[in-house]
Amino acid sequence: MVLYHAEGCHLCERARAILEHVRKEVDFELDEVDIGGHAELESRYRQWLPVVEIEGEREFVYYVDPDAFRRKVAAQS
Repeated sequence: MVLYHAEGCHLCERARAILEHVRKEVDFELDEVDIGGHAELESRYRQWLPVVEIEGEREFVYYVDPDAFRRKVAAQS
């Protein structure tokens, strides 16, 4: 799973907090990618931040619903 974020993005901070909370209950790997300074990533993700991708698919934008995220993680197991 990948969290795309940018510095100063309050929605990104909220998404990270939600993912960390869920991580206490459910084990999953999380990579974080700061899109700042990367033109290709900026054009692909900036308008949607934060973005959570699971297995290369964009699953969450703007907000991570904790229950929906748990279901997605469980479906991967």
